[in-house]
Amino acid sequence: MLRAAGIGRGDEVVVPAFGRADVAGAVVAAGALPVFADIDPHSYCLDAEAVAAVTGPRTAAIVAVHRFGRSAPLWQLKGHGKRHGLLVLEERDAVGEPADVAERRRAADHLDQRLRGVGTPERDRDHTYTQYVVRVPGNGRPDRDAFARALRARGVACSVPVQTPLHRTTEHWRDVRLPETERAADDTLALPLVPVAERRGLHRLVSACNALGGLLQPA
Repeated sequence: MLRAAGIGRGDEVVVPAFGRADVAGAVVAAGALPVFADIDPHSYCLDAEAVAAVTGPRTAAIVAVHRFGRSAPLWQLKGHGKRHGLLVLEERDAVGEPADVAERRRAADHLDQRLRGVGTPERDRDHTYTQYVVRVPGNGRPDRDAFARALRARGVACSVPVQTPLHRTTEHWRDVRLPETERAADDTLALPLVPVAERRGLHRLVSACNALGGLLQPA
């Protein structure tokens, strides 16, 4: 799509560093240069002000990636694109059927009300919860990775959504600071969205998180 739009050598394309490498890889494949902008700490999508800060004379496009069921601020990004003559592209999560979304929302609501010691996702009526991502606070107590290992030892499947932000990888290294991106890579954890009907699984998840989460609270 980038090549079809005439984007190539000499152009820059603004993308998030928090996410998969395929978006930045597509920019490189088109002959352009990926430029990384910071994310909003609640949606994990591109922050519009951060995009504006890295926009320059060679910027040709922005790729807005929707993350974990939250939408990027398209109206802001498209407004910025219109003012500067930039192409704005989207990459969406695979949301699934409406019934699947409704079930994920019920499970997320259950977890929102019961989890302690971790930061639950910011509530949003349009959130589709393709992943249920929490923040594990770091305050000198067990860190996110230790927390994840302890959860798995208790039979709770969990995963780190982004191990290393792209601007810190060998392939896409940039000498820039993206504080929200780096913080999210350090402390986010994706928990399983167990259907509400499976009460035993939900109870195990909540009990394990809350038992461990208590260790993360300030003394």
